[in-house]
Amino acid sequence: MAFGDIVNGLLTLRERMSWEASLARNAREYSKGVDLVREGDRPAALRIVLSGWAQKYKQLPDGRRQILAVVLPGQLCDLDLFTVARADHSIAAVRRLSIAEINRAEAQRLFDLCPNLAPALSLAEIVGASVQREWTINVGQRNALERVAQLMCEIYVRQHGVPLVGGGACDFLLTQGQMAEATGLTQVHVNRIVQQLRLRCAVQLQNLRLEIPDFAQLAALASFNANYLHLGEVQALAERASPLFSPEVVSRRDYAGGDRCP
Repeated sequence: MAFGDIVNGLLTLRERMSWEASLARNAREYSKGVDLVREGDRPAALRIVLSGWAQKYKQLPDGRRQILAVVLPGQLCDLDLFTVARADHSIAAVRRLSIAEINRAEAQRLFDLCPNLAPALSLAEIVGASVQREWTINVGQRNALERVAQLMCEIYVRQHGVPLVGGGACDFLLTQGQMAEATGLTQVHVNRIVQQLRLRCAVQLQNLRLEIPDFAQLAALASFNANYLHLGEVQALAERASPLFSPEVVSRRDYAGGDRCP
């Protein structure tokens, strides 16, 4: 579930207008490979990807690197601005990247204007933790073929959902080197796996696009189950956390000093 879906599902129209205006005001461009955040930096902004992809990673002293997550358009990078004194990982642009960087003062203004924003951020972190657990399983338990197939399935579903029949195509901006860093394999091994998937599942990976003719076949190979992405569960999540979203609470916060949302 993308953070954009959570925002659309939980924020009121006026709150969404305030939120989207803030994103537009705070948009910034990064070139391919440039770090937005380096491990050890003091968190300075709440970051939401507008276009392009970002990657979260950690790097060992000898240069070995593990990609921890891929952040797609409409998604939140993390909540480090509010949770830690120093970043414990780095964030870089996969390719050309447009991202909104909302500083602490602007974030506080948004929280005052938009009571539903804070719980929406919390829900986004809960879903992000679910995805992180699946990535841990991928590296720890799946074999090489399953790891790469799982990565492909996830990237497809995060953009288009699970197809009812057949398959389709999606953006795929990772190089084979980056796929290796995301799956704990070597680039040479990833290249072999991509060739195997082409032969076994007719998967095509070229020109920054991924084509999966038969999604069910690839998903079966990876033992892929999209439940961890919590697609279409915004309302259910909101109802489970009803004290945060109840009309009474929102009303008191919105109107205690007058309606503050523009």
